[in-house]
Amino acid sequence: MPKPILLVEDDRVYARLARSALKQLLVPNKLVHVADGKKALEYLCDAANPKPCLILLDLYMPGMNGAEFLKVVKSDCTLKHIPVVVLTASPEAADVAISFELGAAEYLKKGAGYNDLLFKMSRLMPYWTGIEAPSASTAAPGMARHW
Repeated sequence: MPKPILLVEDDRVYARLARSALKQLLVPNKLVHVADGKKALEYLCDAANPKPCLILLDLYMPGMNGAEFLKVVKSDCTLKHIPVVVLTASPEAADVAISFELGAAEYLKKGAGYNDLLFKMSRLMPYWTGIEAPSASTAAPGMARHW
C-alpha cells in the first residue's frame, strides 16, 4: 500500500480539484486533506496514521499558517525527512525565500484552473511519489506529454 499524500489546504474547492487531478493521473496514493497546519501536525503526530510520502502545503491558512507548520515539521527529527511542496497562490519573492529557508523541497504557484493544476501535478507526482508518469490517455487535452 503506497504511503498517503498529505494536503494542507484551507480552500475546499482547491482540495477537491487536487483530489480530482490525482485521480485523473491515476496516482495510487490516498490523499489526506486537512484544513490548517495545526490539524496537519495532529495527523502527523498520531501514531495510528501512516506518515505521508509527500506534503502539499498552502502558505496562507487560518490558525497555524504554512510557514509556521513548515518550521515545526523541519525541526522535528521524525518528520523532517518528508518532502514538503509549497503549493500556494502567492508569487511574492519573500514567500518563496522563506519557504526554501524553512526546508521546502519545491515551491509552486497555484495557477488558473483545473488544467493548470493537472499539469503541475503530472510533473510533480512522478518525482516525489515514484509513480510512473501519466499516459497520454490520462493527460489533460493539450497538455505537454514529454518529461
